[in-house]
Amino acid sequence: MDAQTIFTLVPWVVLIPVIGILVNWLIGGRLGEKGIGAIASLAALGSFIIAVLLAVGLAQQPEGANVVVARWMAIGDLDVNWAFRVDTLSVTMMLVVAGVSTLIHIYSIGYMHADVRHLGHPARFRRFFLYLNLFVAAMMILVSADNYLVMFVGWEGVGLCSYLLIGFWFERGAGGFGNAQAAKKAFVVNRIGDLGFLIAMFLMFWGFRTLTFEGVFAAAQGVSQGLILAITLFLLLAVTGKSAQLPLFVWLPDAMAGPTPVSALIHAATMVTAGVYLIARSQPLFASVELAQGIVTGVGAATALLAATIALGQFDIKRVLAYSTISQLGFMVAAVGMGATVAGMFHLTTHAFFKALLFLGAGSVILGLERGHERVEESAGHAHGEHADHTTPAFDAQDMRNMGGLRRKMPLTFWVYMIGALALAGIPPLSGFFSKDEILASALEANPVVFYVLLVAAFFTAFYVGRQLLMVFFGLARTEPAAQADESPGLIVVPLAILALLAFFGGGLNFPGNLALEHWLEHSVLIGVHGAFALPTAALATGVALAGLALAWLVYGRKPLARPEDSDPAARGLGVLFAGMNRAWLIDTAYQTLIVRPYRRLATFLASLIDQSLIDGIVNGFGYLARGLAGVGSAIEDGFVRSYALIFLTGVVAIFAYLLLR
Repeated sequence: MDAQTIFTLVPWVVLIPVIGILVNWLIGGRLGEKGIGAIASLAALGSFIIAVLLAVGLAQQPEGANVVVARWMAIGDLDVNWAFRVDTLSVTMMLVVAGVSTLIHIYSIGYMHADVRHLGHPARFRRFFLYLNLFVAAMMILVSADNYLVMFVGWEGVGLCSYLLIGFWFERGAGGFGNAQAAKKAFVVNRIGDLGFLIAMFLMFWGFRTLTFEGVFAAAQGVSQGLILAITLFLLLAVTGKSAQLPLFVWLPDAMAGPTPVSALIHAATMVTAGVYLIARSQPLFASVELAQGIVTGVGAATALLAATIALGQFDIKRVLAYSTISQLGFMVAAVGMGATVAGMFHLTTHAFFKALLFLGAGSVILGLERGHERVEESAGHAHGEHADHTTPAFDAQDMRNMGGLRRKMPLTFWVYMIGALALAGIPPLSGFFSKDEILASALEANPVVFYVLLVAAFFTAFYVGRQLLMVFFGLARTEPAAQADESPGLIVVPLAILALLAFFGGGLNFPGNLALEHWLEHSVLIGVHGAFALPTAALATGVALAGLALAWLVYGRKPLARPEDSDPAARGLGVLFAGMNRAWLIDTAYQTLIVRPYRRLATFLASLIDQSLIDGIVNGFGYLARGLAGVGSAIEDGFVRSYALIFLTGVVAIFAYLLLR
């Protein structure tokens, strides 16, 4: 099959997940959980197979092609096709999204089987997989689009799916609606970023009369730097929302309200990587304005450091990983901002491997503790008698203070989690070492200040990684559920093992001396800054990572926590600084105080003054007027012929009088 024929298959990367949605929606209720999970997983796998075929086609024709499906809209100068772009950048994203999503789908069969029963809603199993397939379809639209408008459709699609999945257990959480609030927060914060995307597109069309990537990049060569700067800064606003960068990162930690597979999908394969891809795709625009590159790089570096410090002070196993994702996205944004596009995409790919592994591993730990907690409750019930009135305090299976000693109870989960954690810390020869080292080397070449900021962030990364490993897996069990935990079933462990292999060997994608990913991407992106592998830089980065792990052992390993209520050793040493980290430096609180609450008070005031008093008053006034006129009319229309004759006579007399007087 020749390359052009293969390229015509690209619509199927979107259509196959849509078919999976339709099949499960129409007949999934008769197939049972295994059938629903199999169809959804096969749909994600089908997209991955198509992406592999597209990669084979690009090996024959590296320049790729644009595949037009239909003419979407033509209004004046606006002429937009629904078209797919097949090049090495888009196909790289397709492979990452579909490949990791397939493993998450398979994992979800085992996880959601337990989760829907633990929370008492088995009927929601099918709904979960409908949303999951929709997420993949939307992300595929985003990464395969040939113009900004079609990309925006996928951009909004993943935002909708994140809302649906974060709030999947909408009736749970603080106050019985905390999860619904988290979903709404993600949706609203991302609308701010989406406004930036819209304004950027308006400026593109105003300045270039086109929204296709090639048309915009070609036209941008002959316009003012001010217009390009405005476009890139509004695109950066979109990125800060979708990829959780300063100042719009506050939604992502709350996204942990969704089931754990959702966290893995959002953080590793789909939504948050969209912003990095947007900058990589728009690199010709950013590269033409040095100020834009500097601002993007600064935002990424600052986010990487800030989020790494916050992760250090968290106790929820998933929130540690959430802030870790924000930090690692900062590394990627800094890389693509400074022009090191290959380094940014390399880290995006390896991060998808080890962060999916960590989130799914965290899910395995949570399930293990929930099973242990159920055993404890059953034992308590038997001990007190069937009708005994006993209550147990709420048990948080995500709080790392309730864990400890799980490496003996869950050995498979421990070893794969260890691989993911060390890859995140940047320990050689795991994948994270090579991708993070490439970003650091590029930063050293392009901006030494950014290099040292990222190096400090890497130290904090290694420290909170070591802290998490020691609190979760080492020492003695600090609670009875942790002592009663056991290993997860095969449907959960097998995807973890595959991801562990990818996290371990993924550095080979752009191994120094080979640089396969760079040679692959050079056909579709500007290479820009390239920091070649340098032993001194690699040794320094490795030393920093090992120092972070060693410090974590000194703080948490020598005298581990004995009870959940014991104070954190770092809290004892850092005092108010640890409190600031634990509360995310009060950034969310500041937003609530300075923006959200004044906005709500203003909305309440305007609703009372403008809506209820003025607008409702005018509308009600017209209603009263109409009712009064109707009352007059009803008094006249009394049903007696003599009254009508009198009215008729009065009218005739009035007309004659008018004519005579005139």
